[in-house]
Amino acid sequence: MNKNFLQSIADFAKCRVLCIGDVMLDKFVYGSVERISPEAPIPVFSMKEEKSMLGGAGNVARNLTSLGAKSEFISLIGNDASGYEITAMIGKEKNIIPRLISESGRVSTVKTRYVSGNQQLLRADKEVKSPISEQSLGELLTSVKQSISEVDIIILSDYGKGLLTREATKAIIAAANAANKPIIVDPKSKDFSIYAGATLVSPNLLELGNASTHELKGEKDIVDSALALMNEHNIANILVTRSKDGMTLVSKSEGVHHIHAKAHEVFDVSGAGDTAISTLALAMASGLAIADSARLANLAAGIVVGKPGTAVVTPQDLKTELLVNDRTSATYKIMSLGDAAAQAKQWQNEGKKVCFTNGCFDLMHSGHLTLLNRTKLHGDKLVVGVNADASVKRLKGETRPINDEIERALLLASLAVVDIVVIFSEDTPLELIGAIKPDVLAKGADYQKHQVVGHEIVESYGGEVVLIPLKEGYSTTNIIKKLS
Repeated sequence: MNKNFLQSIADFAKCRVLCIGDVMLDKFVYGSVERISPEAPIPVFSMKEEKSMLGGAGNVARNLTSLGAKSEFISLIGNDASGYEITAMIGKEKNIIPRLISESGRVSTVKTRYVSGNQQLLRADKEVKSPISEQSLGELLTSVKQSISEVDIIILSDYGKGLLTREATKAIIAAANAANKPIIVDPKSKDFSIYAGATLVSPNLLELGNASTHELKGEKDIVDSALALMNEHNIANILVTRSKDGMTLVSKSEGVHHIHAKAHEVFDVSGAGDTAISTLALAMASGLAIADSARLANLAAGIVVGKPGTAVVTPQDLKTELLVNDRTSATYKIMSLGDAAAQAKQWQNEGKKVCFTNGCFDLMHSGHLTLLNRTKLHGDKLVVGVNADASVKRLKGETRPINDEIERALLLASLAVVDIVVIFSEDTPLELIGAIKPDVLAKGADYQKHQVVGHEIVESYGGEVVLIPLKEGYSTTNIIKKLS
């Protein structure tokens, strides 16, 4: 386990990012297809549910706040219903400080995806790509000037919808360099002279190919193309995102790094680049080297493709993934919710009985050991849910936990009686219980059965809820009192 990564994630909350780019409204229409239309050889889509999310640069801002940071967000919207909806959605994000420029007569960008099962059937876009007006450009640069001294790093999220024109982009990069602020660009233009002077530009393979005179047949071509663009346009770093093949970082200061992606079941690739650029910026702002920042960004992108829709990643997601990837000591027992559910199901298919209990497990003591050992007596395998730090604070107060979630998970995983540990950020383990579907749900005998969270779920499929007698006089609260 690399403590630098964990410390960096913990420091995300101290970071403030200026995010500038094209916001859009991502709409998802979920339904099913059961027949072909008699009018034409096309599927008949039966609509069941609609969801709207912030997309484009708005998703970058969402990811920044989901990862714990504060974001100043500058973007352009139309004076239309979609623009009002975007404004309202951003207004609900408490850690996004919006600086939205409304342009009369402009159409706000909307992307509507029709989804059946896990498959996108159709995407319908409503947009204009005309450059911003001179008045809007003036407002944009004024907002940048007002914000730049207050932030640690700047992201330009260019989706080619007219906000980040050549003039605007060059002016923002110049302002960032004058203020000695690192600036990261997610590019759309194939003319990289626009991004001259940027700290880091992160194209995908197609974008790199469009910007380069080289044909990209392999890793050597990628590196050669990146170096040529860096030298020609005074760009310090280029990070090429390569989908299932991971990322390639070419850096003047840190050399070349090929970062391979971990194999994940892909649910939806929407917004993976937004997640990567957000994580990269925060990792750099928190002090990680650029290569390590890219590794963390690669990890985050791998997580988000396993989530539906334009999803975001949390610090808990990243820390769990780091633990899952670390196969030293007992960390192999610490699993994501999906992996834990799959393993529990496999055990049950083998005829084994899966037990579950949960708690904060702050300052481990013999009372905890008694609960775990007695729970395991009711089955063959024991899954333990442990509250994340944020959850503990909500339940126990701002001075708790004493030990962070990683330390508590590692201590639990080191116990022979424990087979799986899952960290959860919600106040209760209800989602966890629903996914694991344990045969036995255990809690201390200071509860009554009807008070045990998840008892309805477990009893609905014939599972058992058991109350474990507690060891008198042992609690973390009492230990803290003795020490104070």
